Amino acid sequence: MADNRRWWALVVIALAQLMVVLDMTIVNIALPSAQADLNMSDANRQWVITAYTLAFGGLLLLGGRISDLAGRKTTFMIGLLGFAAASALGGAATGQGMLFGARALQGVFAALLAPAALSLLATTFTEPKERAKAFGVFGAIVGAGAAIGLLAGGLLTEYLDWRWCLYVNVPIALVAFAGAWAILAPGGRHPDAHLDVPGALLGSGGMLALVYGFSEAASRGWGDGLVVTLLVAGVVLLAAFAVWQTRARVPLLPMSVIKDRQRVGAFLTVLFVTVGMFGVFLFLTYYLQGVLGWSPLKTGLAYLPMTAAMIVGSTQIAARLLSRVPPRTLIVPGLLVAAGGLAIIAQVGVEPAYVSHVLPGMLMLGLGMSTAMMTSISLATGSVAPRDSGAASATFNTAQQVGGSIGTALLNTIAASATATYLTAHAGPGVDKRLLQAEATVHGFNVATWWAFGALLLAALIAGVVVNAERAPTPQGAGERTPEPVDTLG
Repeated sequence: MADNRRWWALVVIALAQLMVVLDMTIVNIALPSAQADLNMSDANRQWVITAYTLAFGGLLLLGGRISDLAGRKTTFMIGLLGFAAASALGGAATGQGMLFGARALQGVFAALLAPAALSLLATTFTEPKERAKAFGVFGAIVGAGAAIGLLAGGLLTEYLDWRWCLYVNVPIALVAFAGAWAILAPGGRHPDAHLDVPGALLGSGGMLALVYGFSEAASRGWGDGLVVTLLVAGVVLLAAFAVWQTRARVPLLPMSVIKDRQRVGAFLTVLFVTVGMFGVFLFLTYYLQGVLGWSPLKTGLAYLPMTAAMIVGSTQIAARLLSRVPPRTLIVPGLLVAAGGLAIIAQVGVEPAYVSHVLPGMLMLGLGMSTAMMTSISLATGSVAPRDSGAASATFNTAQQVGGSIGTALLNTIAASATATYLTAHAGPGVDKRLLQAEATVHGFNVATWWAFGALLLAALIAGVVVNAERAPTPQGAGERTPEPVDTLG
């Protein structure tokens, strides 16, 4: 296997993953412009975000098994073309319904693309040192993708048009498609892989209900009848899914994937990390634009130091130490550093505090989170049978996506409640209402950030207790010759 071709494959895989991750945030900054252009109501504008996350989070397990069934390269390339087409449709939207539908289609094809990309990476790099380097790059992209999306959204919205936040995916996807066509060898399907239709319906239905329920909770409240019904239905469907997976001949999610202690630790760690992180990105963006009055471009640029810290944490710390030290000695300190960054950010006030609080907090957050995330990715995809690589990759992506959805809904609700309580407690004659509103908003942001701090501490505790491997695992059969068809580079 030629080394150059393998590393070029990493470029292709990383480019596709970057597109999927940044698309969860690139539209955030462009949303006010899109809302005005397409005459969306305040109640409906959330669907620009929710339509994507709902389809993506709900269909990931199905997408992972399709990857095992049809072959990773084939699924990867179909996902790229579909994502490009859906992005072009969204950019050309003439009404809100067309935009919502396009965003949902993006989520469908992202659910094919993301598990295929991660399983391609896991089966391409099996030698421990090379694997550590490759996962370092991939981990940096996963961690920095959200921040890069905010920067790109600011640039495109300010200098071009909100539609380019969608159009930009087309050239990225086509370049990645051409690279996959030229570099990745044809991948055979696994002869024992079958599509578990009942499992697909139960699992996808449960995930869709949960993601939809958490998304609606932000605007409706946790006690709303629809929200409660969706969350209960999601739990019931997922419980039925778990029971069925123990009986299915070829399960959608093999029990071997979630019985491994290290992998479960990685999944739970990523879940709680993203619970804390996605909401904080949203709050920081609102603080910089809504409270400090920064432009979309300036807001995007403010995230660059965190992106740089993420790259350092993944490629210079985790990648260099992953094959030398136990994984939890990277994950736990990384999460504690990231939590410390949130503790600093949670103390901002209405006065400008970027240099004194936001910047040092971002640097700690980026450095610690990327170190932990990169190590978790390696744990989640290591020591899994090649035929189940897509399922393991999909489960990791599901943990990340569901954590983001839960975190956004939960932290938004906490922030709104804290803001309302502050306004009630401090209102009175002679009070500057404009200043009071700003103070209440920042107070709500700070309270929610402390909850995010708690989520990272919980993730660190889980990693410290559950993850006990002496070294990060490598894929089963690494370095062995086997007739089983596995996607590799020729």
